[in-house]
Amino acid sequence: MIDISSKIIDYLRDLFGDEFAEKYFEYVKSDFQVYLRLSTFIEDHTLFENRLKEYGIVVEKVKGVPNAYKVLEGQDIIGKTTEHALGHYYIQSLSSMIPPFALLPTSEDKTLDLCAAPGSKTTQLAEMMNNEGTLIANEPSNKRIRSLVHNVDRQNLVNVGVLRFRGETLSKVYHEYFDKVLVDAPCSGLGIVQKKGEINNWWNTDEVARMSDLQFRLLISAIKSAKVGGEILYSTCTMTCEENEFIIDRVLKKYPVELVDVELPVPSHDGLTEYAGFEFSPTLKKARRIVPWDINSEGFFIAKLRKTGPTEKPQNRITSDDPTVRFVSAESKKVKKYVKDLSEYFDIDWAIMNKFKFYHKNRDIYFLNKDWEIDQLGLYERLGLKFGKVDKNDYIILHTHGARVLSDHIRKNIIDLEDEDLSFYMQGGTIKKEYDSTGQKVVRYNGKVMGVAVSTKEGLKSQFPRSLRAQEIIFPK
Repeated sequence: MIDISSKIIDYLRDLFGDEFAEKYFEYVKSDFQVYLRLSTFIEDHTLFENRLKEYGIVVEKVKGVPNAYKVLEGQDIIGKTTEHALGHYYIQSLSSMIPPFALLPTSEDKTLDLCAAPGSKTTQLAEMMNNEGTLIANEPSNKRIRSLVHNVDRQNLVNVGVLRFRGETLSKVYHEYFDKVLVDAPCSGLGIVQKKGEINNWWNTDEVARMSDLQFRLLISAIKSAKVGGEILYSTCTMTCEENEFIIDRVLKKYPVELVDVELPVPSHDGLTEYAGFEFSPTLKKARRIVPWDINSEGFFIAKLRKTGPTEKPQNRITSDDPTVRFVSAESKKVKKYVKDLSEYFDIDWAIMNKFKFYHKNRDIYFLNKDWEIDQLGLYERLGLKFGKVDKNDYIILHTHGARVLSDHIRKNIIDLEDEDLSFYMQGGTIKKEYDSTGQKVVRYNGKVMGVAVSTKEGLKSQFPRSLRAQEIIFPK
C-alpha cells in the first residue's frame, strides 16, 4: 500500500477541500487499472479480443473512447504477447489517451509533439493521422529518445520524424510552422501517484515551482512554433494549480492566444478561475481537469489554445549545416535500383513504392510517406522507418519494418509459419525445415506479416529485430 505524503494531502485539501482529499487518498490506495489502446489499423476488434483470450487476457471496450480497452484479467502478461511486440496495441492509461483526442490532428496538419518520450501520445497522434502527413516527435533526453524510437518502430509508423532538442528552444528551429502542437509537459505527477508511488518521496511545493517554470517556457515555445490560427494542446498528469491554471493564465496575458472549448470523451471538470486570492481569466473554465476516480484512471489537466496573432521571430535561429540529408523519390537514381529489386522480388506494384520517399544513411535506406514535408533534415535523430540495408554485393535486404508497412502489397516469396515455429522465429532462431526455394522471405503468421527471414539449405533463419527479441514474449495457450 502506498503511504501518501502529508504534504500532498494537505496541498489537495487546501486546493479542493476535505472531500476531494479523502477521495484522492482512497483512490491512490486502490488497485491500479490497466488499459490498452488498440491500433487503428486493426479492424476486427472481435478477433483481437478472442486472440487475447487465448493468452488468458480478458478485455472490455471503454464506452466513448475509440480503441480503448480496460484489461480485466491478465494484467501481468499484457505486455508480453506477440501482438504487443508487433504493435497491434499500446499499453496506455485511459487519461493519457485523451489529449490527442482533444488536439484532433489530421493528415493535412503539420503536427509537433514537443515532449514526446516514451511515445504513447506520439504513436496515437500518428495513427489518428492515418500514418500520413507530417508528425514531429521531440525529446531532449538521449536515454528516453531510445524508448521513443523503439515505440515508433514497434507501431510501424512512417509519418514520424524524431528530434532531440530542448523543447523550450525548438521555436528557434521552427517559428510559426505547425498547425497542431501538443505540450504534454513534465510535471509533479499528482495524477499518477497510484502508479508511481516514488512521487511521495520528493513531492514538495519547491519542486512544483521548478516544474512550473519549465512548463511555462515549454508552452511559450509551443506558441511561437505554431502558425497563426494553429492550435496548442497543453496537458499535465498533475492536479496542482501552479502547473496548470497559473501557466495558462500567464500565457493568456502575455501572448496572442485564446482558450477554446474542448469536448472530451470522458467526464471532466471546469478549470479553476480563482485560487488563494488570485483571479484568473474567466475563460479558464474552458480548461478541463480529469479527476482519477471519475474514470478509474490517472488525473489530467487539459487546455486547448488557439494562436490569434504573430509572435516575434527568434534572433538566433537554429539551422542545419548538413546538406547531405535529403529525400528522394522511388524514381531517383540514388535508390531506384534497390527499390525496384525489392518490388520485383516480392511482386509489389511499382505504384505502391511511389507512395513513399527515401533517404540513405550509410548503407541503410529509410522511408517515409510521400507527403511528409519539413525542412532542417540534418537536425533529426531519425526520419521514418528502416526500409532495408544494402549489402556488400550492392543488393538490398528488406527490413522487418519495411515488410510490415508493405504487408498488404507483397505477393511473392512469402512463408506462413506453423504454430510450433512461431517461438523460434520471434527469438531469432533457425527453423529446421526445408522450403521450396532459398533467399529472403517475408514471414506471416495467422495472416499477419511478422517480418523477414532467410531461407537456406539448413532452414529458415529469422531476421526478427533484436530490439523486439529483447522483450519477454509468451505465446497463446
